[in-house]
Amino acid sequence: MTAFDFIFMLTRNDRTVQDAAGHVATALASGIRHIGFKDVGLPFAALHDLAQAIRRGGATTYLEVVSLDRDSEIRSVTAAVELGVDYLLGGTHADDVLPLLAGTGIRYYPFPGRIVGHPSRLEGTHAEIVASAVALAARDGVAGLDLLAYRSSLNVPALIAAVCAAVAKPVIVAGSVDSPAQVRAIRRAGAAAFTIGTSALDGRFPAAGPALDLQLRAIDQAAA
Repeated sequence: MTAFDFIFMLTRNDRTVQDAAGHVATALASGIRHIGFKDVGLPFAALHDLAQAIRRGGATTYLEVVSLDRDSEIRSVTAAVELGVDYLLGGTHADDVLPLLAGTGIRYYPFPGRIVGHPSRLEGTHAEIVASAVALAARDGVAGLDLLAYRSSLNVPALIAAVCAAVAKPVIVAGSVDSPAQVRAIRRAGAAAFTIGTSALDGRFPAAGPALDLQLRAIDQAAA
């Protein structure tokens, strides 16, 4: 990643969308070079094709885990290894995941805090989430953190800033980002990147129009 990146997620409501392959082509043509998907919504073969298409287009691949139980998460991590993605985002079982990723080169960004439900929500107090972030970031093999800041009920800019200040590793802000003001707040707080999926696919990000290419360009400009 560079100083501040936009990661386009091929997802709606924490599931990879059925027409994700077509959206990859649109994203690549729009100059997007960070593209991800979730571990649910499509069969493995389709996820494999997505990862291949993203790589062929010269973009970086991200898989975000939204399974909360241990066994499902292990299956998702195994899939990420087989897919050869560049980044594994999310998940809550670092002790089980880290041995599976050893030697793969996959950069691991787990969720700090207490994650519940689907779509995922971040729960806990400000102090609890920061403490969780510090503990995770201290682990060898954890490259950064995937913070569901806008899925919490807390003061979001303050939470992002506190987590970024408390850890020396990069922080990605994921989930429910849908405005230039949020993008600016994320950047000011010190995060390395942010993800947007649903709001772009639904044409809700303020742009010249709802078409995906216009949405992606507007988001990219907001991040510049």
